Amino acid sequence: MTNVTVVGAQWGDEGKGKVIDWLAARADVVVRFQGGNNAGHTIVTGNNVYKFSLLPSGVAQGKLSIIGNGVVVDPWALLEEIERFVADKAAGVASTAPTLETETVSDQPLTILK
Repeated sequence: MTNVTVVGAQWGDEGKGKVIDWLAARADVVVRFQGGNNAGHTIVTGNNVYKFSLLPSGVAQGKLSIIGNGVVVDPWALLEEIERFVADKAAGVASTAPTLETETVSDQPLTILK
């Protein structure tokens, strides 16, 4: 697949997550390049329900997913989201979960600490 960028032109729920999930099935890498954990999106794949706020939705497809340097990262929120995915996978609720092999964070993220 050539490079594809999905950019929202409106605030709020415009279906970007659904489009990205559909495109992720055909991609090698999914990159989130802006935003923060103040909003999220839900992806339903089969019987699996994923609720994202910081993680790129490519994680649900088991794709290499990168949090780029334009994303505002709250490390505590990121760890909580990863722990939720790992717990869901262990409980059989989710078929994939982020690992060091599938999740990468920019070495220059915008970081907030609470």
